[in-house]
Amino acid sequence: MKIEPTENRPEPYDFPREKGIEPEHGYYDPIVYTVSERESGWTLKTLLHSRLGVSRKLTSRLKMTERGIMLNGKRVYISVKVQSGDMVELRMEREVSDDILPEQMPLDIVYEDRELLIINKAAGVIVHPTHGHYTGTLANGVVHHWRERGEQVRFRPVHRLDRETSGVLAIAKNPYVHQHISEQMIAGTVDKTYRAFVHGCPQPESGRIEGPIDRDPDNPHVRIVTPTGYPAATRYRTLEHYLPYRASLIELELESGRTHQIRVHMTHIGCPLLGDEMYKYTESSPLTSEERARAKALDATIDRQALHAYRLAFVHPGTGERMTFEAPFPPDLKRLEQRLKS
Repeated sequence: MKIEPTENRPEPYDFPREKGIEPEHGYYDPIVYTVSERESGWTLKTLLHSRLGVSRKLTSRLKMTERGIMLNGKRVYISVKVQSGDMVELRMEREVSDDILPEQMPLDIVYEDRELLIINKAAGVIVHPTHGHYTGTLANGVVHHWRERGEQVRFRPVHRLDRETSGVLAIAKNPYVHQHISEQMIAGTVDKTYRAFVHGCPQPESGRIEGPIDRDPDNPHVRIVTPTGYPAATRYRTLEHYLPYRASLIELELESGRTHQIRVHMTHIGCPLLGDEMYKYTESSPLTSEERARAKALDATIDRQALHAYRLAFVHPGTGERMTFEAPFPPDLKRLEQRLKS
């Protein structure tokens, strides 16, 4: 994990215990903010939206909560004007994921504080329970982890990773943090960097793939690049070539977040991911019989697509610091890398 200096970052709010304020039963730790001189005379509504970045939806929830919005220890209307030195307290009611069964499982925790949990997700693990998969998901393990720690928190992943994709995943511990990181994603200020082993050698070695993506009309589970699809762009650069195997290690950054985007785009330029059963070379691919046999043999060396969410960077909503989280390759990708280098 790295913490980077950030210019023009949002004003951080203080952690409650630093102000001598203890959390209350039934509420998340409060957000506590002291009004500055330049904010004196603002309405509380303006302060919430412009300084603390509280969304209108969350503001409505706080207004309906008994101790949701407090000014100097008293419940007030958000139309009131604030003065320099006033203390604003925001309290969100605690929630739990009652529909998720706690289940003990190994978790690779990269980072955790009172507001964030960063996990290095293992391949083969579904993030959230779905029809037919009510246990064995990452959500089951995280809920158990929080129960063991005595934390009453709802499972809120900020983004998703495919079942077979490993790597960094961010989980927000309250609605305010979830809202802020989601807004950073919409604004394009969250850096999501992936690494993948692919067939072939991308040409050029670095570049930008721009190709609209939508469902395949013949197979709704599969995505394809099509002129009528949703806009999608992926930046990539080649880190290493493995010429004897006709394969490469590449690093990718997403400019959009379409389903299966990396897998679809890399297949579109003729470099499908190793081990990918859904997006791979077809009989129509321009390969010699020897190249086709080598590609098939490589695919058999790993039982999932060779894709890893390597790095995630965003501004922590509580501290205002830009934080970078990285996760090394899991054992199966390390073995694959060693084989390709041999």
